[in-house]
Amino acid sequence: MEQLTPARLKKTPLNARHRASGARMVSYAGWDMPLAYAGIADEHLAVRTRAGLFDVSHMGEIEVAGKDALAALQRLTCNDVSALRVGNAQYSGILTLSGTFVDDVVVYRLGPEHYLLVVNAGRVGADYDWIASQIKDAGDVVVVDVSSRYALLAVQGPLAPDVVQPLTGVDLHGLAAYAFAHGEVANVRATVSRTGYTGEDGFEIFVPPQSADRVWQAILASGEPAGIMPAGLGARDTLRLEAAMRLYGNDIDETTTPVEAGLGWIVGWQKPEFNGSQALRDQRERGVSRKLIGFELLEPGIARPGHGVYAGATKAGTVTSATQTPFLKKAIGLAYVTSDCAAPSTQLDIDVRGRRARAQVVRLPFYKRAPSARP
Repeated sequence: MEQLTPARLKKTPLNARHRASGARMVSYAGWDMPLAYAGIADEHLAVRTRAGLFDVSHMGEIEVAGKDALAALQRLTCNDVSALRVGNAQYSGILTLSGTFVDDVVVYRLGPEHYLLVVNAGRVGADYDWIASQIKDAGDVVVVDVSSRYALLAVQGPLAPDVVQPLTGVDLHGLAAYAFAHGEVANVRATVSRTGYTGEDGFEIFVPPQSADRVWQAILASGEPAGIMPAGLGARDTLRLEAAMRLYGNDIDETTTPVEAGLGWIVGWQKPEFNGSQALRDQRERGVSRKLIGFELLEPGIARPGHGVYAGATKAGTVTSATQTPFLKKAIGLAYVTSDCAAPSTQLDIDVRGRRARAQVVRLPFYKRAPSARP
């Protein structure tokens, strides 16, 4: 694979701001992105206890529109798009014909015949090509890559509503989870969505790229009394793993299905035929040979993706994601293992740099935020 030099990496509209703020920058999915500012642990804890601000403008946006857009998306994605009302979104997957993931996405219904898909940064081209190939004979439907029209900021944490509300006329406290509204944020035209990738309450804010820096600075200023911190990809990854949110390329990809990944809840089982539907129904009925599980290490060590998982002397699977979590203060991870090893409390061994470390299968998610009176 070609290694991009820093000069050839894509840059978000906030790249200069990140560098001026002293962020440690890394190459990610072809983008020059902030890994951390003050440090991963501090940023992680800020999101869990207060609020953090992320630049996620590297994510892609694809619009699908036309009289037959709903029918096309019903066939392309596993969730039930017909359940969406205008102003709502859903987590879903674009599937291959065999029921594996082309990508995991969030589908927004912008209008009666107009949808927006937020897709992973490294999958924009593949997603667009797959959708375009699948809708050739789908009737009145078009697909457009509109990624260049958006910068995307995420404010996450229990104090996120208090940070953003002074900047907008949108009623954030009345905005339900996976709902969105159009308005202004810091006097900039925006779409505010109650979504995120951290396991906390929060918002993802779509703004024009040329206005991203103004909104970024306004959010930091508004959140200063609450102790908001800018946060990078490092904290985003440890936060999503605590919440057991799957990462494309690690925990799900074109070799894994929603059933194997423990994501059967995003499948619209009552829908008519869709890509991979028969394969998924067969898996649900007959079971699968492997499952994605969560584990905690019971002795010192940190697992890494690619490390082997063992049941006695037999290799039972492979670690897909792992970390030492700043909030839970545990060494945790996700792994695909044979189904006979997937039950909670099952004892396993993880190969940690050539040494076997004892681990135990645990129920997911590792972390779930406490219920609140807010949506």
